[in-house]
Amino acid sequence: MQIQSTITCPHCGHRATEAMPMDACQFFYDCKGCGARLKPKAGDCCVFCSFGSVPCPPIQAASAGENVAPCCAISHC
Repeated sequence: MQIQSTITCPHCGHRATEAMPMDACQFFYDCKGCGARLKPKAGDCCVFCSFGSVPCPPIQAASAGENVAPCCAISHC
């Protein structure tokens, strides 16, 4: 399981590699380049699934057939 993902801001293109929570989805992320507050795109559970290079650990676990956190169980990345 990968625990780091590079988020790319859709507003300014700034990229930052961040550690992802292992048991939850991160709904907000403040861009370190322009300060924009990122939220998941419709249908995504978190900012890593929308703007990251790697989906969040709960989604990685779900694709491997493991149990997922409730926040991801109701969303589809």
